Amino acid sequence: MRARIDISEVEVSTKIRAKYLRALENEEWDLLPGPVYVKSFLKTYGDYLGLDSRLLVDEFKRRYERPSDHEQRTMAPTARERDRRRATPGRFRSVLFSPRSVIVVALIVIVAALWVIGSRNGAKNPSGGSNGITPANTKGAHHHRSGHNGGTTTTGTQTSSTTTSTNTNTTTAPKNAFLTLVPTATVWICVENQSGKPLMTAADYSPGQTIPKLHARAILVTLGNTSVTMTANGKPYPLTGGNVTSLRITPHGVTTSAIVAKCTA
Repeated sequence: MRARIDISEVEVSTKIRAKYLRALENEEWDLLPGPVYVKSFLKTYGDYLGLDSRLLVDEFKRRYERPSDHEQRTMAPTARERDRRRATPGRFRSVLFSPRSVIVVALIVIVAALWVIGSRNGAKNPSGGSNGITPANTKGAHHHRSGHNGGTTTTGTQTSSTTTSTNTNTTTAPKNAFLTLVPTATVWICVENQSGKPLMTAADYSPGQTIPKLHARAILVTLGNTSVTMTANGKPYPLTGGNVTSLRITPHGVTTSAIVAKCTA
């Protein structure tokens, strides 16, 4: 208000809808999609107004965010470590000399003995046979033998070789992800590639409006609502909830993204 900036100007510059900007101003967090979007909107809006967006996000975390599941899980190993340290030597010995452990050790000893015996037998007979017969190459060989009438009979023996070729079909993994969007109601759409470059004009699209097929190594798409039919990599992807949705699409699939596409050059 001091800068005399209209809320519609902020909406165009930040790509954040006006109703969400008003919710930020009034701290009506229930009207926003979720904590991830709140922090993203706070950072974008704070930077636009020339404020310290990091302090805004930190204060929101301190006042309204609960400890994450990851922070709670990191406390669990400490308790397990205490229990491990309390284990007594007697308990360790009981596990080491249990019947199951004795059986496992006996099997290992038997396998090792069989391996040693097999190695000794292989050393005594390295050729794999007692006669050591080596097949001869008889291709083009001619054997002569004398007949009863004093003549000579020539017998030709030829060995043919057969070459078997194995064709290995290798499938090259796709390098690009593909996205097709068809609005079923009025919906705001913003699509960027892996470098943050817009792949289409960010705007409100009407039902049935034609949107060209998009492709890139990675695609970040943010939807104002879920009133759109989405096909990713040739497969339909269902959208539910009706709220702002941000997704990351790669040749390997679709995942929810914490980063909101802004479609700024």
